[in-house]
Amino acid sequence: MLWVKAFHIMAVITWFAAMFYLPRLFVYHAMCDDEAGNERFKIMERKLYRGIMTPSAIVALVLGIWLITYYPMAALATMGWLHVKLVLVLLLFAYHGVCGRMVTTFAQDKNQRSHVFYRWFNEFPVLILIAVVILAVVKPF
Repeated sequence: MLWVKAFHIMAVITWFAAMFYLPRLFVYHAMCDDEAGNERFKIMERKLYRGIMTPSAIVALVLGIWLITYYPMAALATMGWLHVKLVLVLLLFAYHGVCGRMVTTFAQDKNQRSHVFYRWFNEFPVLILIAVVILAVVKPF
């Protein structure tokens, strides 16, 4: 189980790195005003989303489910911290999906949002990360 946990943590780190970097690319892409830069950002966003962010999310999810199966059902019912953590993970998957829609929006040259929006959008996974780490380590309830 420790190997599963180690690879789960690595997948989560990779997923979060991509979730921190992709919206930062959106910031710069929203500020870009030349065609060559615009095309370069489209490639970077697509490769990051499809080649790193989505595969690491899938691996994190599969390994996370595997880890949960090690707990007895009776124990799972009493782990309030895990229930909250799983809700936060669902929010991260929703954020991941929104990022995917934004990649498509930029790819189609239909972005209407400013770089300021994307700067704020970039902060959401940070808040979730803080909560998830505290829940997983401290297990407050």
